[in-house]
Amino acid sequence: MNTPLRRIAISTGGGDAPGLNAVIYAVFSAAMRQGWECLGIRDGFNGILQPQHYPHGGVERLSWERVRGIAHLGGTILGTTNRGDPLRFPTQQADGTFVEIDRSDEIVAYFEREGIDALVCVGGDGTLAIAHALQQKGLRVVGVPKTIDNDLDKTFTTFGFDSAVAFASECIDRLHSTAQSHERVMVVEVMGRYAGWIALHAGIAGGAHAILIPEIDADLDAVARKIMQRDEQGRRYALVVVAEGALPLNGQRVLAAPGQAGQAERLGGVGESIAHALAQRTGKDTRVVVLGHLLRGGSPSALDRVVAKRFGTAAVRALAQGVSGVMVSLAYPNVVHVPLQDVAGRMKRVPLDGDTVQTARDLGICLGD
Repeated sequence: MNTPLRRIAISTGGGDAPGLNAVIYAVFSAAMRQGWECLGIRDGFNGILQPQHYPHGGVERLSWERVRGIAHLGGTILGTTNRGDPLRFPTQQADGTFVEIDRSDEIVAYFEREGIDALVCVGGDGTLAIAHALQQKGLRVVGVPKTIDNDLDKTFTTFGFDSAVAFASECIDRLHSTAQSHERVMVVEVMGRYAGWIALHAGIAGGAHAILIPEIDADLDAVARKIMQRDEQGRRYALVVVAEGALPLNGQRVLAAPGQAGQAERLGGVGESIAHALAQRTGKDTRVVVLGHLLRGGSPSALDRVVAKRFGTAAVRALAQGVSGVMVSLAYPNVVHVPLQDVAGRMKRVPLDGDTVQTARDLGICLGD
């Protein structure tokens, strides 16, 4: 663990998020100043585990020409995937079915064979669980928290979250005028998986009248009463922001696709379900807007660019200091180190006793309870 570093690699896994390219740029730039070579692994770890899919190589040597001018761009030049977990890699059997097998030892062997001394692993809770497992097998690893959902534990924020909230807020702003013009209820479904951070922040910022998040089982009768109260006050429209993982009181989460080998369940469709229920309860014309992957695309906000670059350079500093098995974390005013074992597989949900939820209540926003 204390041998000098010469070559490091970076991987980006899970869903894409604005700021990933800024992290890649920052890691490469800081590594060059340490005198290290920096490699990029394609599509999470698929570049190592499925090299046959990459005619020009699944692992590339990064250069200034490759990374120059990418920090303000959305997406990731290395590609990413949420279907290539090396701990549970989907493998097709002779009968056509798929099973999950652990291929993490192949990654460790690749690093040893190619003389790669350390890994900067950028991703969410699932990717950081992989990072933790690889560190336990002997790799030097530093994790970088990434998710638009802001649901990673032990960090104040993740890059990508601010950009997603900003775009969702702009969309809600635009929907006010059309909802008011037609006296409609507009239901806006946003991403966030099992946490309501995007819905809550965007809903407050955009002036929503109801916000439904996974942390609070939604009583749609309460939401309908809020809508009808607005009608009685002469404000004959309403904006309802719904997190994709929101739960009605029957406790059934709406899925776009169930989980399968190598892939988690896919959320989606709750907005349509809630819009139908509210139309029945209120008699009002109700429409649905699903923002979906629009929240992942586009250039990162200034805040996300700065956070991403702080995380990337902090990851390289940690490796230079001989630190491994940690995630870099934003704890104002500094970036600190948190053990990967404290964050791997853990989720940060919206605290119901927190100031942000109380702010929504004090503004008269219905939270479905």
